[in-house]
Amino acid sequence: MLVTGCTPAPKENKIADPGTEVSGTVELWHFFTEREAAAIDDVLEDFSTGHPNIKVTVKSGQDDSKVTQAIGAGNGPDIGLSYSTDIVGKFCSSGAWVDLNPYIERDKVDLAKLNATTRSYTEFGGKRCAMPFLADAYGLYYNKDLFAKAGLSTPPKTLDELTEYAKKLTVRNPDGSLKTVGFLPLYDFYENSASHLAPATGAKWLTADGKSAVGTDPGWKALLTWQKNLVDWYGYDDLTKFKASLGDEFSADNAFQKGQVAINVDAEYRLAFLKDQSPDLKYGVAPIPTTDPARYGGGYVTGNIMGISKNAKNPEAAWELIKYLTTDDKAVIKLAGLLKNVPTTTTAIADPGLNADQDFKAFIDIFNNPNSMTSPPSKSGPAYQETFGTFLTGYQSGKVADLNQGLAEADKQIDSVMSLGG
Repeated sequence: MLVTGCTPAPKENKIADPGTEVSGTVELWHFFTEREAAAIDDVLEDFSTGHPNIKVTVKSGQDDSKVTQAIGAGNGPDIGLSYSTDIVGKFCSSGAWVDLNPYIERDKVDLAKLNATTRSYTEFGGKRCAMPFLADAYGLYYNKDLFAKAGLSTPPKTLDELTEYAKKLTVRNPDGSLKTVGFLPLYDFYENSASHLAPATGAKWLTADGKSAVGTDPGWKALLTWQKNLVDWYGYDDLTKFKASLGDEFSADNAFQKGQVAINVDAEYRLAFLKDQSPDLKYGVAPIPTTDPARYGGGYVTGNIMGISKNAKNPEAAWELIKYLTTDDKAVIKLAGLLKNVPTTTTAIADPGLNADQDFKAFIDIFNNPNSMTSPPSKSGPAYQETFGTFLTGYQSGKVADLNQGLAEADKQIDSVMSLGG
């Protein structure tokens, strides 16, 4: 039964003996809202049907910051569902989420049934403090009608082609302002983060000893140089004015859905928004363009993760729910179908029903592609990416005169925040 209410008094967080009956109330905090929150409730009802002695209370719309603050204050939820793998290193190293290995070993959960990438981003420092709750694969969306008008039929496969296409697809108003943009290259637009674009050049975040690699890996210089050249072709001021006029990313006024941007980086979850908000839009999906054709086919992979708070009141019930949502193939397949997120168990990934949708299958293929990349975990959480993101927004605006010097300085700043653990 799915209910709202109070949780029982705190219990000692210890592992029960095998076969012990699990009961009581378990509180789940997640970040989903509206249609997606309803999908979560649907699957939680299935869990409650099979686990009548466990009552699930839900608090939706909770981001990582709220979960972290609640845990720090001693009143965290039993389960936190995060939208990003970037927090894993911080939660594992700080102990904010408990080590799940004792539960996994006791219940003989076969982790080999989880996709290898998802296994890698749910542990840090020898501790598995999270389990993967579906995944996201990032690729390219393109507007077929705008392509046809520009004489284009297939998606760009290289960054040079993306530049060429972007220019052909761009339309200006009589006064010179931007009317339609082929590709909006600003890093602070929608999903254009450094991590999502890094697969284009194979840029690595960290060195073997865990230091920042943004100043030494040639992939970053190649990516930044390409991006800045395209920004300069548009004109930074023209792009920022155009961006300011666009609708919210997750509303029906999304710029790609409105035909204002012809090519856009986004993940598989956009498919559900397109079906719901822009059913008449003709679009295609493809992998991220690359500098090396041999690496074409991949993209950026991340996902949602679940963990048990260190001050969970009912950790056994929490684990039972996490185990169901992340390892039960029927539950994972249903969640993937409702949310249009990539499933994380090997059985679910191969589900014929999910693969029957060719656009969704394209993202499953990106997810499975060996050239796809993810961001490495760090005890500072997303701080190293946020620090680099600040540098990138300054660089694209023309505030960095020497790229090599700027990247070297960014290295120092990233190493500093990482040494502080955020």
